[in-house]
Amino acid sequence: MTDLVFKKTYSTLSSEELIAKEKSNMDEQRFQHCIGVSETARKLARLNHYDEEKAALAGFIHDYAKQVPVEEFIAAIKDPANGFDQDLLNWNRAIWHGIVGSHFIERDLKISDDEILTAIKRHTTADVTMTTLDKIVFVADFIEPHRDFPGVETARKVAFANLDDGVGFELAHTLEFLVKQRAKIYPKTIAAYNVWSIKKEN
Repeated sequence: MTDLVFKKTYSTLSSEELIAKEKSNMDEQRFQHCIGVSETARKLARLNHYDEEKAALAGFIHDYAKQVPVEEFIAAIKDPANGFDQDLLNWNRAIWHGIVGSHFIERDLKISDDEILTAIKRHTTADVTMTTLDKIVFVADFIEPHRDFPGVETARKVAFANLDDGVGFELAHTLEFLVKQRAKIYPKTIAAYNVWSIKKEN
């Protein structure tokens, strides 16, 4: 734990304060996942000539709201001051912890950097347009060292070789999983698949 330090927090909180707040908002397994995503985001940033510190921080806080009680999410969505699309009430924490999670991150962790907050919003759903940081957090969440599922090694190889291909691989894999489960799929994720995952015509 002692080596987990953020040189820049994009917040009025110190690195220690920010880490302590995150740790208190989740269980140990989720916290270790966030550390894994942070480390993977740093590696992806290095490979893609992006700010490693910013990527590492965004990766670390991406799941800050993952275990926030459902009632708090619903209250935040219903509060007109927050400006959320009320259609979000038809979804669940799997979607909320990214889109609505950014609200809790801004409120609790005092981070107002638009690029970081957008990457948090998009990390569960992806989008038709994605910044380098969006892609880094989205992919790092999928391939961090604690992940263990059929195809994860291929996903890592693809992502480390080409970030865009990593996004496409992840979306295709996720949609395949959701379809097999006959689960409801968030519209933005389908739209993102049509941009990032389909084979390009020769």
